[in-house]
Amino acid sequence: MDEFLTIGDVASRTGVATSALRYYEERGLIRSLRTEGNQRRYPRAVIRTVSVIRAAQEVGLTLNEIADALASLPGGRTPTTADWSRLAKGWRNNIDERIAELEALRDDLGDCIGCGCLSLRTCALFNPGDRAAAGGTGARYLVGDERPSPEDA
Repeated sequence: MDEFLTIGDVASRTGVATSALRYYEERGLIRSLRTEGNQRRYPRAVIRTVSVIRAAQEVGLTLNEIADALASLPGGRTPTTADWSRLAKGWRNNIDERIAELEALRDDLGDCIGCGCLSLRTCALFNPGDRAAAGGTGARYLVGDERPSPEDA
């Protein structure tokens, strides 16, 4: 057990709370062994896995998406650089889509915040008669739904 880390060691090395580590384990994202006293012990490689989980969460991936990707890693051995590269490639399209959504949000909201909406006919968020509700929840025009023309408003 000398090559294994306590939950406190992993928390200290990764900056992730012990409660989060227990949650990740409950979700199957990481694994530990138990001592005779039922204390968790983690292999050192878990530091990289936890770091990947946190980085993926920071760019907006859900724990389900992260779990699916981690499940593709080989069992029984520490993932190699090639394994991690393959995992990252699987996330690339998703991350690119999120970047596009963030850019649209930045571009469309940049001039709106604090403007007081003096011109509802040209506002990027204008939603006459709540027509956007048919497309789903949220800011439909910011996620790419077509806006009605000013003549239709």
